[in-house]
Amino acid sequence: MDHAPAIRHLRRTDPVLGRIIREVGDCALGERRYASHFHALLRSIIYQQLSGKAASTILTRTLAIYGGRAPRPEELLDTPDEVLQAAGVSRQKIGYLRDLAQRVDAKEVPLARVARMSDDEIIASLTQIKGIGRWTAQMFLMFQLHRPDVLPELDLGIQNAIWRAYGLKKRPAPKDVIRIGAPWRPYASAASWYLWRSLDGEAAI
Repeated sequence: MDHAPAIRHLRRTDPVLGRIIREVGDCALGERRYASHFHALLRSIIYQQLSGKAASTILTRTLAIYGGRAPRPEELLDTPDEVLQAAGVSRQKIGYLRDLAQRVDAKEVPLARVARMSDDEIIASLTQIKGIGRWTAQMFLMFQLHRPDVLPELDLGIQNAIWRAYGLKKRPAPKDVIRIGAPWRPYASAASWYLWRSLDGEAAI
């Protein structure tokens, strides 16, 4: 992806972010995408509240049930709970995955046409699903759909990075993140990526 316009804009409008960009270097946002939107959401649910290593193991075992690929919604719905549990998926997350599959299968969550939907429409649609909140929907927008103007104001990493970079007295509240990030529009996704990288060298997912 060509991030040159975003970097020019961010450097011009925000000197603090400009310094971070110089320190971090090239932007790698948007270098990967999962084979299907369903796969991306399934992965997000499995990864919740787990270490990366544990979640990766469970995801690998879950995909192995379907020959190493992400299942189609109807395949997941046909999979007995005990099979998913044997892969390491908790009862609560099995419920979340089934709700995801049911809503996608019934076209209540129209993954086939998300490319034509606005960011707000996608967030409203995805947050109908049990286990998917605003933050997860924003990660889907940013990393799966590569939407350019996503600012995850609830993300503690973003809040901490702003707190440190801008020399604030306390961690900014979500409304402060939105206010501080206003000059980054319409390239808030790249700004968010750089803020994550400024903390520990790792983007969100």
